[in-house]
Amino acid sequence: MQFGDEHYIKISKKDGGESIEIHEDYVRIRENEKKLMVFNIKAPIFETEDIERFFDGFNASERLMVNICDTGNFEVKFRGLIDGKEKNFSQNLDHKLLLLEEARCQIKREFKRVSKCKPRKTSD
Repeated sequence: MQFGDEHYIKISKKDGGESIEIHEDYVRIRENEKKLMVFNIKAPIFETEDIERFFDGFNASERLMVNICDTGNFEVKFRGLIDGKEKNFSQNLDHKLLLLEEARCQIKREFKRVSKCKPRKTSD
């Protein structure tokens, strides 16, 4: 989302519409080859407490929608929220790691058998 010159990452529950917005300045995103995304969040304690409250009680594969700076929604699966290692902050900052996995589209494909044999020509 964007408010004036402010940019946010919006994370919404797929079912229910509840959401949270995190200012882009607090987040660094990494992705590995297995489509696991790590949102490295370094933010004021009141922000990280809101994040913890939002994700409290989520299942390990709950479906979410993410919109990074109003670029459009994409679906992910929640994998966890853990404390970051870096703790040398001032008293009012905290470090969290939000783990999300790209949701793979489960498209049911129908395959038709195609014969490579040519039909016989019949004589009229």
